[in-house]
Amino acid sequence: MIRHIIAAIATLLAIWAMVFMYRLDQEANRFGEIQKLLERTKMEVKVEKHPGASAAAQPAATSAKPQAKKEEDETAKKLKALQERAGNVMAFKVSPLYKQKCSSCHGVNGEGIIGPKLIGKSSDFILKALEDFKSGKRKNYVMYGLLSKMDEAQLKALAEEIGTFQQKLEASQKQ
Repeated sequence: MIRHIIAAIATLLAIWAMVFMYRLDQEANRFGEIQKLLERTKMEVKVEKHPGASAAAQPAATSAKPQAKKEEDETAKKLKALQERAGNVMAFKVSPLYKQKCSSCHGVNGEGIIGPKLIGKSSDFILKALEDFKSGKRKNYVMYGLLSKMDEAQLKALAEEIGTFQQKLEASQKQ
């Protein structure tokens, strides 16, 4: 009789072990799927070397230079393609300056995305706003960063271009 009880306990333990291993396999498969998903959505982050970087870290970095350079070039090409598409999926053409500095926040036609809507604003209004952001009179660190290295002629050209967006949109809709 005791043999039967021990055999039943051993059988139950074996069944429990099989269920436990099955669940571990399921969990491992889930982690594998998560890993695949992470690999597909992986983003490259460019890390700049600083002059104060430790000398011990530099040899390891130099051995990976060719691969890192290739990946950096590929990333730059992809970014450039995205920037080109951002400026070309629109109702009318805009300048490269607008594409580079404004379209990611204000939209390819000035319709507003993250930043406010620019279409329909006068060039004088836009120029005043740009000058205020550049001088720091209006606080917006993104705008300040974008405008800080632009000269007055670039600001005026950008304001003039944005001031014509409404007419360009109306003309493109009539076609």
